[in-house]
Amino acid sequence: MSLSIHNQFPATVVSVTSGKAMTTVKARLAGDQEVTAAVATDTVAELGIAAGSPVTVLVKATQVALATGDVRGVSVRNRLAGTVTSVTLGAAMANVGVAAEGGTLTAAVTKEAVDELGITAGTPVVALVKSTEVALATA
Repeated sequence: MSLSIHNQFPATVVSVTSGKAMTTVKARLAGDQEVTAAVATDTVAELGIAAGSPVTVLVKATQVALATGDVRGVSVRNRLAGTVTSVTLGAAMANVGVAAEGGTLTAAVTKEAVDELGITAGTPVVALVKSTEVALATA
């Protein structure tokens, strides 16, 4: 299956914490970075996701926010530190490539945000993704 989601990372499930409706799944990317996904409990069961399972972590570029400073006091579980590798500017939006410990990801942010934050190649950033915006795929 081919997907239009550019941010795809192989990972291994570290833990699964099930609730009635939603389950949190922690998965380890290459480089030991962990990502948390909040997934419907029945979906986790249907996919057979358990500790030790291989999964692919999927995140749409539009669900990635970028910070150029210390990130505190927010509920966002996934914080991937990295360095900007590329910025492709459009009239209103920009695609920002980030090399992070778990791999390379793309963030789609406004041109205004790029300008205000002074994001250029080489800028250290933290990529932020809510756990509810992380999807998991199995083979």
